[in-house]
Amino acid sequence: MEWDETEIQRRMVLAGAAGMLALAAAPTLLAKTPTGGVKSLIGSASDGALDKLAQPGAFYADKAVRILLPGAGGKMASKLFGMGDKLGLTTNLTKSLNDAGGKAAGEAKPVFRAAIDNLRWSDAPALVSKKDGATRYLQTSAGDVLFGKVSPLVGSALQNVGAFRQLDDLSKGNKLLASAGLTHDGLTRSVTQQALKGIFQYMASEEAALRKNPANLLKGIF
Repeated sequence: MEWDETEIQRRMVLAGAAGMLALAAAPTLLAKTPTGGVKSLIGSASDGALDKLAQPGAFYADKAVRILLPGAGGKMASKLFGMGDKLGLTTNLTKSLNDAGGKAAGEAKPVFRAAIDNLRWSDAPALVSKKDGATRYLQTSAGDVLFGKVSPLVGSALQNVGAFRQLDDLSKGNKLLASAGLTHDGLTRSVTQQALKGIFQYMASEEAALRKNPANLLKGIF
């Protein structure tokens, strides 16, 4: 059966209206989503972020999440290292910090999944109102727990990639480095903080991408 031009236009209008209704209904659908669905959403976002940052060189390649030496983005450390910095030694150390962050990210999936499972998601209005609401809720509610769990992973990774050894070699005879946080514990703390910041940044992007498609909501994937 052939349609005349009027019928075609009418159907196009109806299709457009249906699409607009689906977009408008998305926040409401998410608000009514069972807790398990929200966990699935943020779980997928965290897995995606961790997989990307666990790739070799991922942290260092992205300046937005690159891990730097403690002290104003590493500037204080560079001054304290003096000639060592001019020889490019701190650049090698910085790359090792990012390698450690990537290794920790590769081992952190169970840690993030446990934190996600242990939170109550039904009482968070931001889950509906913001495109990265679940990520921000996790960061605010479980940030300290995640820091405590990820920190040992970072410390082990720093040891394995030789970052502590490089730090010790550069620090010989320089008593001021501790004031810049350049001790084993200070370095672990700084790298953990920066790594988590980068992970949450990537998670927010992953979550926003998942929310963009209203069909995901309509099909109940969340």
